[in-house]
Amino acid sequence: MSATSLTGHEKGSATGSSRTRGVIAVLCIAGILVALMQTLVLPLVSELPVLLHTSASNASWVFTSTLLAGAVATPVITRLADMYGKRRMLLLSLTLLIVGSLVCALSESLVPMVIGRALQGFGIGVIPLGISIMRDELPPERLGAAMALMSSSMGIGGALGLPAAAAVAQYVHWHVLFWASGGLALVVLALVIVLVPESPVRSGGRFDLVGAFGLCTGLICLLLGVSKGGDWGWTSGVTLGLLGAAVLVLLVWGWYELRAREPLVDLRTTARRQVLMTNLASVVVGFAMYAQALVIPQLLQLPTATGYGLGQSMLAAGLCLLPGGLVMVLVSSLSARISAARGPRASLVTGCLVIVCGYAMGLGMTREVWQIMVISAVISAGIAFTYAAMPALIMSVVPTSETAAANGLNSLMRSIGTSTASAVIGVVLSHMIVHLGPSSLPSMAGFRTSFVIGGGAALLAALLALAIPRRRTGVAPVLAGGNATG
Repeated sequence: MSATSLTGHEKGSATGSSRTRGVIAVLCIAGILVALMQTLVLPLVSELPVLLHTSASNASWVFTSTLLAGAVATPVITRLADMYGKRRMLLLSLTLLIVGSLVCALSESLVPMVIGRALQGFGIGVIPLGISIMRDELPPERLGAAMALMSSSMGIGGALGLPAAAAVAQYVHWHVLFWASGGLALVVLALVIVLVPESPVRSGGRFDLVGAFGLCTGLICLLLGVSKGGDWGWTSGVTLGLLGAAVLVLLVWGWYELRAREPLVDLRTTARRQVLMTNLASVVVGFAMYAQALVIPQLLQLPTATGYGLGQSMLAAGLCLLPGGLVMVLVSSLSARISAARGPRASLVTGCLVIVCGYAMGLGMTREVWQIMVISAVISAGIAFTYAAMPALIMSVVPTSETAAANGLNSLMRSIGTSTASAVIGVVLSHMIVHLGPSSLPSMAGFRTSFVIGGGAALLAALLALAIPRRRTGVAPVLAGGNATG
């Protein structure tokens, strides 16, 4: 009798373990897919004006539309997820991503391409939604490692996606990129329907339409000014007007949210020291992460005639960055173990310092391809530590009913950091140049300056992380307790 009971218990445990692995795998694949969408058009940067029959300035909207849509959608979708169901919003995000891929695959001109890329941008919310589902569905002993891997999926997908996208763009028609991405998204959608359950944790209530409109307006003004300032001129009336409007709108929005009965973003929870410092660190970590993504591919692809370029093709450059993605897979589990033993604050500080070391190596190790690969791998390892730690820090103090919204806001902070990095590093590299024949190319001094800026950003993130209160317990016990308190 006892043997029969034991066998049944073992079967139940095995089934539960298999189900848990399935949920983790599907959510991580969904996160990697979203990252693939972000890198999808990078191999086409120089060709987009010709392919879409437009100017280079107009073609940049292919990237800007995705950024703006993701920034606007993430806080709205994650708040709706807390209210009406995280799986439901995950399916909606994936559906919009599929529709966007279809529109891009059929595009031959700028406007439909921009619309399609904007729809793809709605998929950016998949990662914070996935982390939130993990908190609700996984046993505490599996949560730390799963959450670390999910958090790192953006970097993993970027590292894996660039060489794949470059190969497709180089050898087949560029529309295949979007047909393939749409097909993959459709497979992931089906897997979510079959394997991922709907979370029973919901906050209910009334959606804050005024707060959503105010936040979206402020973010559009801010990110549009930051991302297009280089094209329009940083002292132009349009750029300064947008940035000024962003400050004004966001201040009014904050005033309103503090007085709203059911706010879009609970600013009182966000103002807790642990959440506030983590979000500030996220902005700077996002900056540090994206700085190397702008610099390293250019160093690899610049012609050897410059004296410092390594003359690699887009495909070869993408393959050189591939080890960085593999390192992130390995390091994410290590970060989870450190977080469990010493707390996620220790993982965040460690990751920031590793990124600083990677940028410091870049000041003297750029003459060989293998050296660039080592730099990329070191910085990627640091990013894996930081991306794994930040959601753990956030979720250890926010109520379970606000998990998705809190993770969505943290993801938004990283997006603001990457947008700022694009603007700052773009200015540095466009002003510190050398002339090679008729072409003006970024100088080695510009690249070194960019490395210093990226390393400085990572060091600032480490200092912000040190301001986060210490906790004696690891992430799993804290998260297992349900509605944690500060």
